[in-house]
Amino acid sequence: MDNRQEVREFLVSRRAKITPEQAGLPAGSKRRVPGLRRSEVAMLADVSVEYYAKLERGNLAGVSPSVLDAVAKALQLDDAERAHLLALTRAADGTSAILRRRPKGKQWTPRRSLQWVLDAVTEGPAFVRNGRMDLLAANRLARAFYSEVYASPQQPPNIARFQFLDPASHRFYPDWGFFADVCVEILHVEAGRNPHDKGLHDLVGELSTRSEEFRTRWGAHNVRHHGSGSKTFHHPVVGTLTLAYEGLELAAEPGLTLTIYAAEPGSPSDEALRLLSSWAATQESEHSAVDSGRSAHPGSSA
Repeated sequence: MDNRQEVREFLVSRRAKITPEQAGLPAGSKRRVPGLRRSEVAMLADVSVEYYAKLERGNLAGVSPSVLDAVAKALQLDDAERAHLLALTRAADGTSAILRRRPKGKQWTPRRSLQWVLDAVTEGPAFVRNGRMDLLAANRLARAFYSEVYASPQQPPNIARFQFLDPASHRFYPDWGFFADVCVEILHVEAGRNPHDKGLHDLVGELSTRSEEFRTRWGAHNVRHHGSGSKTFHHPVVGTLTLAYEGLELAAEPGLTLTIYAAEPGSPSDEALRLLSSWAATQESEHSAVDSGRSAHPGSSA
């Protein structure tokens, strides 16, 4: 399985976004497609039309850094798009597969020390996810925060499936369209970095089949760096929260991201997080009591 289709569609979509005027070229009157022509991109990148056409057919293997930089400048790529193009090139060369390969059939589980670190974060949701948006590990507050995601029978819980297949996501994300864009952009970044991930291909196929909203966004081939910022949520138990977040790549686990949410001290969202923490503790206590009762009476039925 190669990444030529992803390369082709990404380059074509970036070319279509740039008008001749933005590139400093005359618009002309006979344009059958939006954006720049291949010949114009080739001219701006100072490569032959034949060579650029080869790149746009998906053949990035062996392309020099100087050519990549020239193409990125011609297409006016931002930092996230440049990183995505570089990742696509690494994948075409096969280097990303070597760097990210895990033993087949071995499911990742968090180290005990990583779970201790997550549990040490007590004032905000903290969780680890992969590029497919699977929730792989979390502290108690994150499990309570994403309680509707964790309610899914499919394991591991997946934020993308919740976003596009669960109607509850429209309540949880007040600005649903923005969150949907971000979700797809993260998946596209992962597709560029790790095109051989069967789980990702299966997820994209499932969402494309079942959600027109996903299918439309996936076809746009947009990517984005998603490291920090703030977001507003509407939790079913504590209501509206506006939270800052930081996403940190795990040095010991390439491809995994640790995300921590926090509220402004003294704000209504800070109080909502405290309420959520109390609710989570109560839920955990009740579940423990039920489990203890079942252990004491193994023959009883719920």
